[in-house]
Amino acid sequence: MPLDPPAAVLADLREEGLEVEALVSGLPDAAWAKPTPAPRWTVAHQIAHLHWTDRAALVSLTDGTGFARLVEAALRSPATFVDEGAEEGAALAPAQLLARWRATRAELDGALAAAPADARFPWYGPPMKAASMASARLMETWAHGLDIADALGVRRAPTARLRHVARIGVRARDYAFSVRELAPPAEEFRVELVPPDGGEPWVYGPPDAAQRVTGPALDFCLLVTRRAHRADLALAAEGADADRWLDAAQAFAGPPGPGRAPRTAR
Repeated sequence: MPLDPPAAVLADLREEGLEVEALVSGLPDAAWAKPTPAPRWTVAHQIAHLHWTDRAALVSLTDGTGFARLVEAALRSPATFVDEGAEEGAALAPAQLLARWRATRAELDGALAAAPADARFPWYGPPMKAASMASARLMETWAHGLDIADALGVRRAPTARLRHVARIGVRARDYAFSVRELAPPAEEFRVELVPPDGGEPWVYGPPDAAQRVTGPALDFCLLVTRRAHRADLALAAEGADADRWLDAAQAFAGPPGPGRAPRTAR
């Protein structure tokens, strides 16, 4: 599936942020304390985490020395620095936290738009071009937006913006194996996903690949962001390595964590 132009990725990131903001804008303060599926994280923690990572992306784009300091701080407490960032933001009054996230998103949008297309910027994983960073921010905004929607009892309708999440999930295949200390498969897979509107499939990899994954794009995105257990999704694998991938897939950097339990086990 061809890459979107950078301007299109930015427009989709903008829309995703506005949709998640709409979930919490106007909520009473008490609702910000509702627990989400992430252990120990409330709605406030979810927004605080998005603000924290958007701010880190902004620093990466605009202040290489400042970002190096962020990495040093992360290395001093690798197991807790993400939670610490969320805790700090969640301690703010909801209106203040929302205002800060809104302002940071606007700054990040401008920095991403101004970034040279071929430049690579540092991150906690491999350096990224601005378009890839925008895709990664969209993926995380969507995934944490799902956590918030779950806490509030709201169903979010899937959109074509999921193509960015799906592409990251496909591209992160080898990383997903490596982070579990498994050897990545030598051959490419074919991935064919049905988009939310039921139109032409989103396809990745050679059409004659012996191993493939097929199913709804939404289910694949839920899998690679570890927002649903494989047993609850309509994804099919052909080939032993493709089958193992569906157990290991993740689109984000860092340890996989426990993931979600199957619905029947909850």
